[in-house]
Amino acid sequence: MHAFKIYIKIFRNQPLSLIGTIIILSFVVIALLAPILAPPTSKDPYICPYAFPPSYWPPGPTLPSSEHPFGTLRGYDLYYGCIWGIRIAFYTGILTTLIAVAIGLIIGSIAGYFEGVVDEFLMRFTDAFFAIPGICYVLLVVAAMPLKWEIPLVLLNLTITLSSIDRIILALAIIGWPPYARLIRGEIKKVKQQDFVEAAKAIGCSRLRVLTKHVLPNSINPMLGLAFMNIGGVILAASTVSFLGFGPRLGYAEWGSIIANAKDYLAFASEATFQFALLVFIPAAFLSTFVLGWSLLGDALIYITDPTLGGGNLSETCKFHCKKADSYDHNITSAKPSDILHHNLFLTPPKSNDACFALFI
Repeated sequence: MHAFKIYIKIFRNQPLSLIGTIIILSFVVIALLAPILAPPTSKDPYICPYAFPPSYWPPGPTLPSSEHPFGTLRGYDLYYGCIWGIRIAFYTGILTTLIAVAIGLIIGSIAGYFEGVVDEFLMRFTDAFFAIPGICYVLLVVAAMPLKWEIPLVLLNLTITLSSIDRIILALAIIGWPPYARLIRGEIKKVKQQDFVEAAKAIGCSRLRVLTKHVLPNSINPMLGLAFMNIGGVILAASTVSFLGFGPRLGYAEWGSIIANAKDYLAFASEATFQFALLVFIPAAFLSTFVLGWSLLGDALIYITDPTLGGGNLSETCKFHCKKADSYDHNITSAKPSDILHHNLFLTPPKSNDACFALFI
């Protein structure tokens, strides 16, 4: 309960973060209500309904109306595409970030904890990804990645079918993990020098247990903050790939693809300039607001996950973490050596304990 109050104070002292929270929560509500706000008309709900008879192909877009609030683009309902595109944005941003964080966490943890030749090899491998232009690499991977993967097994053949969105997610995750690996490696190198890590080794904990139970929990917070900040950038990058023609086909509810098809009309706009510009502005407004919301929310989430960075009500946050550190000290000092050895009462202190000492000294 006290932690919740600290989080409320952080948001109160950072109004922009509160605005970001409201934006993201609004998009969550719209995404959950998408089947009601824009009822699907096909088996795949992400295919925009065609607003005209199959034999009729309109020469241009249509203006907003009561039946189509945002108008139509090449015959497809623009309102439907923008609403269901929110789900695609959440799916793309969160899944891509999770995959990238998982890869970076594994490689960075191994490199930072074991050091030596292992660290040198993994970091040079990571540097190779930094040397590749990101957008060029993503376009190359998306273009070369097959839609179907057939994996022969002993008793059956496993077939994995990927959509255009799935290929973009994998490509962005493959190119997006190096920053996480470098960050977690540096944090682990700092934490592993602490006394509580040496104590864990002294009571006989294995390397794996020391890494997973004592080092990682005190090193992962900055990486989580970076992940929250990067979700908006991931969504923007995915929309860029779709805009360049490597995304879903025409009629799919994805903002980048909708903007790509709408911008063709701008080159020939004359009398109906506003009408043509509206086709680009509406999905672009959804995309920009969504990315802006994650950027504003990420500032607060960074301070929540890593209070050593400062900002917000840092003193209150550190006091809360210091209470957890005092509880840890009490458990250790009141326990007998036999209890520590046989019952594993050794608890990992919160990372912010050092920050509290530096703040209030």
